[in-house]
Amino acid sequence: MALVANGLSTSHSKAPLFSFGVIADVQYADIPDGRSFLGVPRYYRHSIHVLQRAVKKWNDHKNIKFSINFGDIVDGFCPKTESVTAVEKVLSEFEKFNGPVYHMIGNHCLYNLPRSRLIPLLKFPSKNLRAYYEFSPCPEYRFIVLDAYDFSALGWPGDHEITVEAGRFLNEKNPNSDKNSPNGLVGVERRFVLFNGAVGKEQLRWLEETLRDCDRKKQNAVVCSHLPMDPGTAASEALLWNYDEVMALIHKFKCVKVCFAGHDHKGGYCIDSHGIHHRCLEAGLECPPGSDAFGYVEAYHDRLSLVGSDRMVSTEMIF
Repeated sequence: MALVANGLSTSHSKAPLFSFGVIADVQYADIPDGRSFLGVPRYYRHSIHVLQRAVKKWNDHKNIKFSINFGDIVDGFCPKTESVTAVEKVLSEFEKFNGPVYHMIGNHCLYNLPRSRLIPLLKFPSKNLRAYYEFSPCPEYRFIVLDAYDFSALGWPGDHEITVEAGRFLNEKNPNSDKNSPNGLVGVERRFVLFNGAVGKEQLRWLEETLRDCDRKKQNAVVCSHLPMDPGTAASEALLWNYDEVMALIHKFKCVKVCFAGHDHKGGYCIDSHGIHHRCLEAGLECPPGSDAFGYVEAYHDRLSLVGSDRMVSTEMIF
């Protein structure tokens, strides 16, 4: 139930039901290294090598059934004339994996391309340009992938009703002229910034129906979101706008065991008041040359065991 040293997670006598690869926030761009707004070094060209090593490791393992990319495959500083090329370059590396890859949209994806371009590029099973979906790799498990920018001022056309409504919402919540700034906002209110978003009403209804079906089938549900949904696992500035609403819904059901996220590059882990594990994954972007941040997860009847590489901390999640 805790973070453990890499490679030393508890061994299990039984083979896992399945295993899957994980990586977050590659944020590749063909530009010189830089720093985040907080001064953390970012290695834009190296990050694609982290992905290449991840794919090789997953393929060499022979038993990785699928992999999940937690969003932000290209960086916002990528020159916009090169956005499509950069996205296609990263996707070509994912396509070398010997199995399906499940993607989600992050804010940096939307800085580069609108939803109308991203949805077909990332092959989302989409309706109405939404990017939420679910899949079941075996009868015991269901994966629920959320679209954390469904309600957002990013990615929709400027005159779209969602853009207008999200802009109005941000103006009410954040008095700063720069809506990417949380200055003056306190505690979890600091999440009301432009680079975050929310799960919309239609998606919430879909989520409730999906969770009800999981409960009925007695499945273990794993929720995946680019944006974290618990203040114990990420900085307040990184949280989903309506994380409280989404978690209140999730807590009505028994099926959800783990919530995975990206976005907050340092990573984090906690268990919430209902016993749900929240694991925010360390970013590929912030790996200095020669270091890595990716992993794979072994799924058992009663636990998920994340085996991390290098900067991604291994985590045992028992439920």
